[in-house]
Amino acid sequence: MSTSDGNVTSGIELWDLFENHFPSIVKQLIKAPPSLNGDKDSSIMWSYERIEELLNYNARSGKRMRGLATVSSYLHVMGKDNVKEEDLKIALSLGWAIEIMQASFLVADDIMDQSQTRRGKPCWYKNDGVGLQAVNDSMVLESCVFLLLKYHCRHKPYYADLVDLFREVMTFTELGQSLDMETSEKPEVDFTYFTKERYYAIIKYKTSFYSFYLPIACALYLTGNADETTLKKSCSILTEMGCYFQVQDDFIDCYGNPDITGKIGTDIESNKCCWLIVKALELCSSEQRQVLQKNYGKWDKEKKRAVVDVYEQLNLESHYHKYEEETYAKLSTDIKEFNHPNIPRVVFLELLDKIYKRKK
Repeated sequence: MSTSDGNVTSGIELWDLFENHFPSIVKQLIKAPPSLNGDKDSSIMWSYERIEELLNYNARSGKRMRGLATVSSYLHVMGKDNVKEEDLKIALSLGWAIEIMQASFLVADDIMDQSQTRRGKPCWYKNDGVGLQAVNDSMVLESCVFLLLKYHCRHKPYYADLVDLFREVMTFTELGQSLDMETSEKPEVDFTYFTKERYYAIIKYKTSFYSFYLPIACALYLTGNADETTLKKSCSILTEMGCYFQVQDDFIDCYGNPDITGKIGTDIESNKCCWLIVKALELCSSEQRQVLQKNYGKWDKEKKRAVVDVYEQLNLESHYHKYEEETYAKLSTDIKEFNHPNIPRVVFLELLDKIYKRKK
């Protein structure tokens, strides 16, 4: 991974580099912390050792878009010839911290949404012997995030800023999830909550900050480019990109192939304020609205089919593809207008190209 002077070589693919770093992350997290003097007290060590199962099942099998974006952006900003092995390990560890943070969100989200599958296998809480213990497991995964920050960054001048960044982004995500759950947990469907303004508030906070802003912000802190102006300009582009990403997720939830996506969509049954229903309510006739009102948010296959029939009558697939092209064009323009002497536009373009017209 490095030459004799400590510079990183380019002979290994980023995916492999990221994957190969995972075992060292697990090894760190399953050890008793120094505060216990390394004492392998059997009454607590079972919990530490169980972290390995948690990580392997929930953090390792995803697309890794967020973690890879952290490392890739770091390399782009620094320039591969200028990266030291020690600093690369920090970037890799931060990338995995974000992947683990996402895993903590997904474990809890699947319980709240009563989802059955995730990434082609049963949701964590659906496994024998797990059940509602998964609620605590999601908190254990969150704690792992801050342990990694401590282990790898405590000696760095940006440590406090990174802790603040992760805490703030976690809070945004949890508040966005709370706003999302407000509609889905209502006993009756209330379409007065399903407005475009509310929808974009949900997805900006629930998805955009941790999925797109956080990885790039980490790279900027690591490279010494995290001044207020740069963070603000980057945040504007990245949160818009994150909203685009979540609209894609909403479309895929209904129209995606479970064999490709690895999960069965439940937005309609869960009474979610998602892009499709918001768009449908914008376009539908009074008769179609009545059909949606009667059938949306019900765990019934025929009622779900009735909702999808309205979507098809309104040709929502065509509206979605139009939205995707227009949003991609706008983001491309915004990125071209981004100007910073130390941050190449490829940092943003690479992310955008990865999600454009994605199927899962």
